[in-house]
Amino acid sequence: MLPMMRRSSNRLVDPLDVVENEFNRVLRHLWTDGGEADNLTGAYPCDIREDDEHVYVDAEMPGFRKEDVQVTLESGILHILAERKDEPAKGQPHLQERRFTRVARSFTMPTVVDENKVDARIDNGVLHLVFTKREEVRPRKIEVK
Repeated sequence: MLPMMRRSSNRLVDPLDVVENEFNRVLRHLWTDGGEADNLTGAYPCDIREDDEHVYVDAEMPGFRKEDVQVTLESGILHILAERKDEPAKGQPHLQERRFTRVARSFTMPTVVDENKVDARIDNGVLHLVFTKREEVRPRKIEVK
């Protein structure tokens, strides 16, 4: 038995195509961070840079509060995990796109960072991490006599 076709904007649409498209949309939503970032990693962008004394990590965390974000550094691996829960809706929803969101990123940090000297803060939806480099790896000026 052939599936029933329906007409949409002067072309026939197979209902199985509609189901497949919706299924793929749901899978993309589940495999990414809730649909807000549709890139290969399923996470928000990060920048990592360094100067002579510090290593800087700036990670976009839109809509996350500091209590939603967990940062750990273990065996030279930086882990950033953020979770935002659904807010209970008051009244009858007409559109509901803001959902539970979980973002997880991991980076191998350079061995030059002092794991005990880290500053972390969230400002305007961006997580800023500043790692101080170990004293013995910092450039030193040598006086020439």
